[in-house]
Amino acid sequence: MHNRVGRALLALSAVLALLVAVPATTASAETITTGNSVCSMYVNSVGFGSYCSSGQPYLGDGPPPPTWKTRLEGKPFVPCRNFEIPPGIRLPKAPDGKKWVLRVTITDYNLDTYNGGDKAHLERAYMPVDAAEEAQCPFPDYMKQFWYRFQTNYPDPALQVMPTFTPRVNVPAYFTLTPQTAEVYETDGTTSSYFSPGHNLTMRGMVVELAIDPGDGTGEFTCLTGTTPLDDPTGYDQTKDPYHQLNPCFHKYAKSSASQPDGMYTVKLTITWEVSYWIGKDAGGWKPIGKASVHAVQRLPVQEVEAIGG
Repeated sequence: MHNRVGRALLALSAVLALLVAVPATTASAETITTGNSVCSMYVNSVGFGSYCSSGQPYLGDGPPPPTWKTRLEGKPFVPCRNFEIPPGIRLPKAPDGKKWVLRVTITDYNLDTYNGGDKAHLERAYMPVDAAEEAQCPFPDYMKQFWYRFQTNYPDPALQVMPTFTPRVNVPAYFTLTPQTAEVYETDGTTSSYFSPGHNLTMRGMVVELAIDPGDGTGEFTCLTGTTPLDDPTGYDQTKDPYHQLNPCFHKYAKSSASQPDGMYTVKLTITWEVSYWIGKDAGGWKPIGKASVHAVQRLPVQEVEAIGG
């Protein structure tokens, strides 16, 4: 059963392509405190990530952890950093002589604490800066211990079409995404809390909805994901015929694709990702941040039903 699926995916990889669509603005952003870290997270149409202020992990043995002031060793604390604009953010043209940056600033911090204090938090701002304004937030090496950053892009979608890669007219064609392209994780081990090392930040993106325009003029239909059995990620029961399947995500083509460009229908996909975060087993499980959509296109041949012996 899975060998058939593997052969189908080899063919799909040659015709599935991510569309270069106009990117959306940030879907949502949220700032949280996890142990000794303050993290500002974001999710948009290209991916998700986090900007955090942090301290060195302390496992509870030995003397108390050093304060931020002690760790600075007399050097000035630079509370802000300039980052490149995250992918998927759409901004107007910057004024002449300036460029856009994402400025993240640690505010309301207390240098006499080991983690910046209870009021410390991050503020994010998209702002145009010239050279002098950009230099307001230098990033010397000694400041690296107070910051970290991680981010990930959504994987290129891989669409599975069952029971065969080439559907037949008037026979249901079932659509799913491969598990590898429908879920992605991002984590960073430096987020351990001084007093609760288990509170590590992990972010997860999962596809929660798949909208499909089959390309034959019948219009778009929407499928919820996450309904396929764990032991069969294609959601297709090979012991049953195409007319007796449980997967509700299917379409019947009434005509072959012979008259279409290159003999294939152009199938348009809208893939909705939901991004959540997790900060430890005792923190209430996964907490959603927001959703964002990715667009893709699939070229799909559809053939007439072949007669027996033909």
